Amino acid sequence: MSNYLPNDDDRPTASKRRRKLWVASGVAGLTGVVSIAAVGVAGAGAVTGENVKWSTAQQVSKDGHQSDDRGGKKDRDRHDERGKEVPCDTDKLIEAITLANNRNGATLELAEHCTYKLTRHDKWGNGLPEIKQPITLKGKKTKIERDATADSFRILNVGPGGELTLKGLTIKGGQTAPHKKLSAPAPHEAWSQFSGSGEATAALDGGKPLTTALQAAPKAPAAAPAEATTVGEEWESDGLAEVEAKGTWQPGFFDGAGLLVQPGGRADVHGTEFVANQSGASGGAVANYGQTTISESLVDENTAFLFGGGILNVGVLKLEKSAVADNQAVIGGAGISNGLVKLKPHKDKLHPAGFDNGTLFVEKSEIEGNETTGFGGGILDIGGEAIVKHSKISDNTALIAGGGLLGAKKSQLTLAHTTVAKNSTAGVGGGLAVVDKSTATVDDSSIKENVAGFFGAGLFNDESKTTLRHSEVTGNRAVGPHATGGGIFNKNGWVYLTKTQVAHNFATKKPGGVFTTNDGVVLDDKSTVTDNRPTNCLGSPVVPDGCFG
Repeated sequence: MSNYLPNDDDRPTASKRRRKLWVASGVAGLTGVVSIAAVGVAGAGAVTGENVKWSTAQQVSKDGHQSDDRGGKKDRDRHDERGKEVPCDTDKLIEAITLANNRNGATLELAEHCTYKLTRHDKWGNGLPEIKQPITLKGKKTKIERDATADSFRILNVGPGGELTLKGLTIKGGQTAPHKKLSAPAPHEAWSQFSGSGEATAALDGGKPLTTALQAAPKAPAAAPAEATTVGEEWESDGLAEVEAKGTWQPGFFDGAGLLVQPGGRADVHGTEFVANQSGASGGAVANYGQTTISESLVDENTAFLFGGGILNVGVLKLEKSAVADNQAVIGGAGISNGLVKLKPHKDKLHPAGFDNGTLFVEKSEIEGNETTGFGGGILDIGGEAIVKHSKISDNTALIAGGGLLGAKKSQLTLAHTTVAKNSTAGVGGGLAVVDKSTATVDDSSIKENVAGFFGAGLFNDESKTTLRHSEVTGNRAVGPHATGGGIFNKNGWVYLTKTQVAHNFATKKPGGVFTTNDGVVLDDKSTVTDNRPTNCLGSPVVPDGCFG
């Protein structure tokens, strides 16, 4: 668990579950990959009213008057900093947010050790009123939780122009229901848009030689039935405002079961936990389409049916001194999905039009124990930019590709002073996968002790460009019956090594160190490929002085 989280004895910690990847007789499988619990349904009507009690000093401050010339301003500033106290009553919290929206914002001090239990939602599926002004919710070991027997609804929603600050809270149990007509593609079909590794591994299992199997080309997923992703053809999903105006809301629009930040909205999350939230589509805990910062916080044990078991980002997101742990997603990005795949062009009503990728900054954080039956166990970047520094990405699992991290669709990945360790996949790229004309730059980092069932237990690079400087690729294992390239597997791309060590990696078939289909692996004279089993290098010529096969 992260060393940067607050020291709070009552804070639930992420479990240390560790899944093992088993590969036998050419069939790879996972245990305990996805567990999405069903929740009972019951509910009541929405809450109305504005009877929050404001102290005299707070009301004076709000109206801009001073008690006297000597101490009025200091008193006013002190009350503003303290905020408005909200008793341990869910109706009072809803009323306080409604009043803050009407009064240009406020700081709300929530009751210590209180659980605000949400049992009903507004007509747009929000357990609390949409945030439309600068509003701060401050708690002390305080929970905001959806009742397990209530209708499906998210907990928090930040609208365009809204600014939400969360401090010292636990956001728990938000749930958005899957759309009735949603029929998502199988994860391997979605993956085939980016790489032919699935077809190649299937060909190997079918007895084809490696050189023939690697000729398999990626293909688009099978088309879904016309009605599969339609949830209201009468509107184009340009934003929640239009959805609301036309009255076509259904549970889960744009998701984020714990927190949705709409385009034009902002959120600052500090010392807060998102626990056991569940999305019917994407963004189990958080879906960010605006600008969000998450610091000294925990995103733990959330789930998503499509992308972003912990977090979906298609805006600008900064994660610092935080942990994203033990989250699950079916298709990809179990920990964080930076970007997503539209299920069907111009027909996907699950995500707003025009939002496909994002910008992600991760610093001094831990991404661990996340699982997907698809690709990108820890972090998935689709067509965006992801920068990870001074962090650890470990013990994540992806069935198809990219156990630790995966960049696809011309994405740009940057890793610096980061450890990618003990991640696993039954397919390719146990630690890091870079595919579909993407780029990755790895500086002063370690890719070690990762496991793959087929190719590139450390790094899988497919028609992309990866640069490693002052780094190590060590102790990775490609363990399936047809597995090769334990350290690095390069297919028709470029891999540049500067002052980098590729050592002590293993593969079932030659080589254990570096495999390449072309002459695209380039080493400087201070890089080494040594002590790999059964051999160091294989394929088209690698710089001979750097490889001692």
